[in-house]
Amino acid sequence: MSATPPLYGGIEAGGTKWVCAVADAEGRIIATTVIPTTTPRTTIAGAVRFFQEHRTLTAIGVGSFGPLDLRTGSPAYGHITATPKPGWAHTDVVSPLRSALRVPVGLDTDVNAAALGEWRRGAGRGLETLAYMTVGTGIGVGAVANGRLLHGLLHPEFGHIRVPHDRTRDPFAGSCPFHGDCLEGLASGEAMRRRWGRRAEELDDPGAWELEAEYLAHAVMNLTYTLSPERIVIGGGVAKHPGLMARIRARALDLAAGYPAIPELTDPAAMDGYVVGPSLGDHSGITGAVELGVRRLALA
Repeated sequence: MSATPPLYGGIEAGGTKWVCAVADAEGRIIATTVIPTTTPRTTIAGAVRFFQEHRTLTAIGVGSFGPLDLRTGSPAYGHITATPKPGWAHTDVVSPLRSALRVPVGLDTDVNAAALGEWRRGAGRGLETLAYMTVGTGIGVGAVANGRLLHGLLHPEFGHIRVPHDRTRDPFAGSCPFHGDCLEGLASGEAMRRRWGRRAEELDDPGAWELEAEYLAHAVMNLTYTLSPERIVIGGGVAKHPGLMARIRARALDLAAGYPAIPELTDPAAMDGYVVGPSLGDHSGITGAVELGVRRLALA
């Protein structure tokens, strides 16, 4: 009699909800649930109860909002650190899950999980390198290079890079509590809400979206010139606005100014295949979280 195929848990731990899933090793989702992000104790307990219904789990992966301590030798490994989300600063995510479920737990940022999901099963299949930028309430970037997620001193905090800010065109001071007019402070959903007085999904002013595309095109070119990914995926709620991706591509071509002379940065048709939306839609993060569990088991 053949052995039962292993099952893996995945958690896309967001600031408003935790999406939990059970999947097989090929990423096929078997069961899901959504848990509101309230207090750490209540939210983690809800995830534990869901996974306890599937006692054959072999590992769990978590893609979480951050910032996170991902240094394996650190006493605070597995903790959400100085997040502005009330009640969640210095929360240990890994230990409660590992203790309650008695399986290995892999952890990375939510956007790194999304990058991994798209690289493994979406828009990045067959590529060596991929960058995933999410543009929602905040802005973040995850990257895969040669099959490995990018880490270093911490994890990428691309939302806090600087982009040109023409204060005559855009006198808004920025929404970031740390840096004011960094990329996130100028182009996130929160920045748009504060600048225009309405949420991004309620905005239909072409000027607002031209400005948004300006900032995101600069972000695309910063990614291109620093990490040189083979493809850039842009996801998140703001990125779903009709026509925004086309504006970003067109402005990025202008900013590239023909350098270097490769199709992706000179030919509109090639640019269309270079800056793309997520093939997995809203499932990039949970797909990547499951893959984090698969990878964590391999290291156990």
